[in-house]
Amino acid sequence: MTVVPEATAGQVASAVAGLRAVLGKAAQVVGADRVTCPGEGTHGVPAALLGPNVGLYRSRAVFGVVRPQTAEEVRCVVELFAAGETCARLHAFSTGGNWGLGSREPAQDGAVVLDLSGLDQIRDIDVAQGWAVVEPGVTQARLARLLEGSERMLNVTVSSAHTSVLGNALDRGVGLRQQRVEDLTGLEVVLPSGELIRVGWWPDAERQTPIYAHGLGPSLVQLFVQSNLGVVTAATVRLLPRPEALRVVRLSFTPDKVQAATAEVRRWVSQGLTRGVVKIYNEAAARAYGGEPGQYLVHVCVDGTGEVVDALSGILTVEAVRCGLFTAVSDTDARDPGAANHDIAVRVERAYAGDPDPTDALFEAKTGRPAGRLDEEGGFLFFLPLVPFTGAALARADELVEQVRAETGMRCGATLNVLGPDVVDCVVTMKFARDGEECERAHRALERLYELFAAEGFIPYRLDIEHTEWADRLAAGTGARSFARRLKNAVDPHHVIAPGRYA
Repeated sequence: MTVVPEATAGQVASAVAGLRAVLGKAAQVVGADRVTCPGEGTHGVPAALLGPNVGLYRSRAVFGVVRPQTAEEVRCVVELFAAGETCARLHAFSTGGNWGLGSREPAQDGAVVLDLSGLDQIRDIDVAQGWAVVEPGVTQARLARLLEGSERMLNVTVSSAHTSVLGNALDRGVGLRQQRVEDLTGLEVVLPSGELIRVGWWPDAERQTPIYAHGLGPSLVQLFVQSNLGVVTAATVRLLPRPEALRVVRLSFTPDKVQAATAEVRRWVSQGLTRGVVKIYNEAAARAYGGEPGQYLVHVCVDGTGEVVDALSGILTVEAVRCGLFTAVSDTDARDPGAANHDIAVRVERAYAGDPDPTDALFEAKTGRPAGRLDEEGGFLFFLPLVPFTGAALARADELVEQVRAETGMRCGATLNVLGPDVVDCVVTMKFARDGEECERAHRALERLYELFAAEGFIPYRLDIEHTEWADRLAAGTGARSFARRLKNAVDPHHVIAPGRYA
């Protein structure tokens, strides 16, 4: 049995008392039913778990959960922790759907969790100007439903329709039209002192101003993306123009054509023949979309007026057939009820058009579980590197994924999200059974993916809770990390906000 020195035990008792006092005051702010004060853990230290997570990462011990419902409540709670009565730090999440990277879990033990799902208001919306002010608990299904039949649409992701718009954008998630961070034009933030500020572009009731996220002087919106400098309580997000017509061209190619076929797709992207994010699925990832066994699958979106869509889809199909690299080429699956993949093709086209599908049919096909049961029953991990958009680089990334499979026995799905003519977001997914050795193999595979891809210069742009140290390991020697820490110390000298995955 471990013996704790008396002085340390006394310090622990004092810390526990201070924490309970602050949580008691927080209960007065948000309501006693919206604060969870956990029971006693080792040596009297409060300990609680947020429940299982789909990645089966180690569950962190947390010192309490506070569930505010307004930005003012968040401000008051942060102010309580800033007063210095406790050294516990605040970890905020939106709806907790950060699956495969840690879900709701903090990066470290010992945080008090701010569950922001109760901040679920769409505060304002202007369809004509193309913006909406949303809180962290607003899901993409809810905002998309509000826009149905209008001239604007939301840039949706292929994750569950019931995930947070804001939470995903703040972690640089990728939508079907562009990277989600590009949708952010303004943020409302509670600073570690408890001060509430707004940065970037915000609607003005007295006058209409053009939407411009950067403002005058240093641009501050990006300061709070993947950041532990404050708690974001609302954002102004762009609503994109809804195209008059849209079509997704569906292509297949064999694994030996990865380099040549992806180089051809890059040519189309660089020459402006595509719209939105082109998606390329390896054999494992293509299954959920009706891909043929042993084949890669490509979705190429074109949109605009009806004439433009007819012209571009016609050009793409001609180009795809002419190059001889693709085993199947079709732009009619969504329009032909007799097509083998008709239902899937319809759902894909609707997603590109801003409909996240509230039934989550494709999401459940990929994960094997409904969103509400994923953390309790599912098992998968994400690895998210950026790869240069060249045929050679993507072929090398494919080789690395195959090397990991050979070393660990873990078959990885890989989806290439084309973010432009020069870079691809490579989403590597490891799906596993929760019991037995498969979970261990998946985590071993994740470790190898970090090592192998980093050695090639293919750097992840999002981290999971077990690889936070890679933020330092991967940083170029330019002084940026040191400056970020000096900035953190200046803005949050008492470390009110927990470190997070990128600290």
